[in-house]
Amino acid sequence: MRTGFAAIAFFGIIAGAFSPETRAESVKVEAFTFVVPDGWRSVTPSSPMRKAQLEVARGPEKAEVTFFHFGAEQGGSAADNVARWYAQFPGSGEKRTTENVQIGPVKITFAMTEGTFNSGMPGGPTTPMADYALCGAILETATGNVFVKMTGPNAVVKASTEAFKKMISDAAKGAAPKA
Repeated sequence: MRTGFAAIAFFGIIAGAFSPETRAESVKVEAFTFVVPDGWRSVTPSSPMRKAQLEVARGPEKAEVTFFHFGAEQGGSAADNVARWYAQFPGSGEKRTTENVQIGPVKITFAMTEGTFNSGMPGGPTTPMADYALCGAILETATGNVFVKMTGPNAVVKASTEAFKKMISDAAKGAAPKA
């Protein structure tokens, strides 16, 4: 009888240690580990250039979060990328917000805007997506910038911006050297 209770207790502890509530999904890009927010899910990247990709669903609408790292001195500066991201939303000038944050040695540039998103590869054909939004972040490091970009329907992106910023900030804190 005692053995039965001990086995049940043991397996209960083991099951609890591996329950979904205690295991956070994460993606690693360069020195950063990004903990995937609740309700978001990791999906197979749709391009080999993407280091990771997440899907954010709110009802039937979905946004995507893409992660890029090209190596040291590759992929352009934070300012160049923010300008390119904003250019994908023509006419959104008054709705653009750029924030610079320093977390330990990591400089982060956040970029947000909304409007019609011209989806597609730079220099290639684009598809206009009305009522879309962008929340992006660039984490600057000596081994090359990490670019994280969430685009999707305005309502989904706006509802997910706080979780996005927390994911980015927490990854920067985790990568910062401990004092």
